[in-house]
Amino acid sequence: MTLTNEEVLRYSRHLILPEVGKTGQEKLKAARVMLIGTGGLGSPNALYLSAAGIGTIGLIDFDVVDHTNLQRQLLFGSDQVGVPKVEAAKKRILSLNPNTVVKTYNEKLSSKNSMEIFKDYDLIIDGTDNFPTRYLVNDTCVFLNKPNIYGSIFRFEGQATVFKPKDGPCYRCLYPEPPPPGEVPSCAEGGVLGILPGLVGIIQASEAIKYFLGKGELLIGRLLQISVLDMTFREVKIRRDKNCPVCGDHPTIKAPIDYEQFCGIGLGLEAPVAKTDDVPEITPVDLKKLLDANGKKVNIIDVREPYEFEISRIPGSKLIPLGELMDHVNELDSSQEYIIHCRSGARSAKAIRQLQQIGFKKLKNLAGGINAWADVDPTVPKY
Repeated sequence: MTLTNEEVLRYSRHLILPEVGKTGQEKLKAARVMLIGTGGLGSPNALYLSAAGIGTIGLIDFDVVDHTNLQRQLLFGSDQVGVPKVEAAKKRILSLNPNTVVKTYNEKLSSKNSMEIFKDYDLIIDGTDNFPTRYLVNDTCVFLNKPNIYGSIFRFEGQATVFKPKDGPCYRCLYPEPPPPGEVPSCAEGGVLGILPGLVGIIQASEAIKYFLGKGELLIGRLLQISVLDMTFREVKIRRDKNCPVCGDHPTIKAPIDYEQFCGIGLGLEAPVAKTDDVPEITPVDLKKLLDANGKKVNIIDVREPYEFEISRIPGSKLIPLGELMDHVNELDSSQEYIIHCRSGARSAKAIRQLQQIGFKKLKNLAGGINAWADVDPTVPKY
């Protein structure tokens, strides 16, 4: 693809780099990149790849812009809350570089559409925050022989690498199986420093540009681990597993799989709340009726962390963090009824299961957690 006069001027700082030049910039213009997720990692990738002159960018995300996104997802503004992310992202990208072709997929990535969506792109960038989608992205990339630039973030730490089929390991070589449900907290539960996805996302974008230019050494077989608290970068060698079920010598997985939803680390496609179907629940509306009833004593246990308790609390609730629950169980009376809550309902459901195992029966989980409670009590902020 040849450059227009406007593009020559726009990319002039690239063109005078011997490693890029006119030929390299034309390679970037011809490149087609698919971004999985338009969240914390997708935002810097979309902005920098478009600014760098990547010709076609695909965006897949089924979420809408939320106030909680604005702390780190710089593709979006406050006036776009409630707008589908792919629509808001496309508008921002085109305002930055109208030469970019942006293709949007306002849908959930699944085993039914991943092969069809990926096939027209040269490279995939994984900006998801949940394990099922990461495995799906990885497996589809292996089947189609597409490079997969991986990144993840949590609290103050991030990591990035490049999975290139036939040239190195895949994601399953590093993590063969998803963790058990609820084993790993999502960034919604654990938090994330807002600048961290920008740092990791830029590393991903850098690897993509290097790939198309054919310059430098890609992070194939090297996992870059980042800690912003002490600003250290550590590199870990990773190798292809000959017994890997997808890329090994005798693969057993030969088609995309939809796993049950697990909580995950990172940003992008937001991690779902773990299922609590097996736990008795009470709605915020019904709890409010109990609290408003004269003389009605309600035992409420909050299993969040102390720093979350400082953000918001239900009046009269008792704080016992989930990790300390079994140490304080002697303070509870199994003959009493308890309503247990956390931020969204997942940790409190786990607390109820623990208490049920030692004989507690009169337990109810606050459906949706304290964020759902905020809908009936406007004095309580959501977070």
